[in-house]
Amino acid sequence: MDTFGYEGNSSLYCLSQVNVFPAARPVRQKIRRFHPDRQKVIRNEIDKLLEAGFIREVSYPGLVGNVVVVPKKEGKWRVCVDYTNLNNACPKDSFPLPRIDQIVDSTSGQGMLSFLDAFSGYHQIPMSPDDEEKTAFITPHDLYCYKVMPFGLKNAGATYQRLMTKIFKPLIATRYDMKLNPSKCAFGVSAGKFLGFMVSQRGIGVSPDQVKQSLKHPLQETRKSYSASQANSLR
Repeated sequence: MDTFGYEGNSSLYCLSQVNVFPAARPVRQKIRRFHPDRQKVIRNEIDKLLEAGFIREVSYPGLVGNVVVVPKKEGKWRVCVDYTNLNNACPKDSFPLPRIDQIVDSTSGQGMLSFLDAFSGYHQIPMSPDDEEKTAFITPHDLYCYKVMPFGLKNAGATYQRLMTKIFKPLIATRYDMKLNPSKCAFGVSAGKFLGFMVSQRGIGVSPDQVKQSLKHPLQETRKSYSASQANSLR
């Protein structure tokens, strides 16, 4: 049961670093205006992150981003940080990411499947202490920075994949203290949703979520407009 939970990180095995071009000029975004309802959403998320130890207050940061509130499923909201300026000042980490089509193909035809989902996966990777303040962001309440890797960093995907490659080489997650989200995991099932598809012993199919998304769109008049609609839904 130690594998399931919200707390904990893999600090012994990976750190998120933010390398900035030496000639890059720091940009401090001005605070944006938010509807009172959105301010409550931001406040609740900040309180949650503070309690979990994922962020801390900061003073005089060189780079400052804004929070962005975007809708999620079931009427909920996601609070992110706009790291556009920081990302523009960083070189690209070219660590190879796996091809989704090859991963999905490899699951086809299997009689028994298990699906695992890391609990706030990015937040399980600590920031390098020297780079924490580079993740600073402003809210209607205060200035904060991340102690763990946030969503939105240019090289977050490469950093996370580097850790996953190391963890799953021996296929033992507990060795690396990775925490899983039990509500999104399934063990020993015959079929399940995987990377936007339904996979089973029969083969690969369309996820019901993608069908629902397509039904929400009006009838497309041309093949080009239909293809564009499908591409957006798969994102």
